[in-house]
Amino acid sequence: MKLVEPPSCSTPSTIVLIGKNRRGQWVAQEQNGLYGGLFVSRAQAIKYALFENGQHPETIVELPREIELDMTRRPQAGVTERAA
Repeated sequence: MKLVEPPSCSTPSTIVLIGKNRRGQWVAQEQNGLYGGLFVSRAQAIKYALFENGQHPETIVELPREIELDMTRRPQAGVTERAA
C-alpha cells in the first residue's frame, strides 16, 4: 500500500508561483510560503503545485524571472494575542 501525504492547502484561491532559480532548478512555492519545493523539471513542479492546491491550474503562475525557494517565511496567523 502506498501512503500519500494530504495536500497542504484546500482553498482554490491560493496562488502557487513556479519558475527557475539561479542554478536552473525549478521552484514551486505557495505565495505566502506555506509550502514549496525544488524540482528537476517544469512538469514535476506543476504536478506538485496541482497536488498541493487541489487541482486548480488557474492558480499557478509561471514567473519569467528567477525565483528562489524561501523556507524562512512563516504563514501569518489569523489569531492575535490577547493582553492578560
